[in-house]
Amino acid sequence: MPQALEGVTGVAKLLFKPFAILSGILGGVIASAVFSKVWKAATHEDDTPDASDEERGLKEILSAAALKGAIAGVVKAVLHRGGASGVRGLTGTWPA
Repeated sequence: MPQALEGVTGVAKLLFKPFAILSGILGGVIASAVFSKVWKAATHEDDTPDASDEERGLKEILSAAALKGAIAGVVKAVLHRGGASGVRGLTGTWPA
């Protein structure tokens, strides 16, 4: 890396860190809302299963947990990738 650009990577990381924290919080809220809507559309039930819900079977609880995890992963990836692309647009460097 040329000497003139050595500090840019640090700046990119510094700019990206607050965004990453906020996107993590926002991502959790978005993923939860999406999961609730998907679960309601798939099962026609308003209440989503919880691991400690004794009225639900293990199959239903595990299915809900897998779906919730998949949705959370996709939302996190979209927000993280978008933030990294934005930082690259501002600084010219990918925040590794």
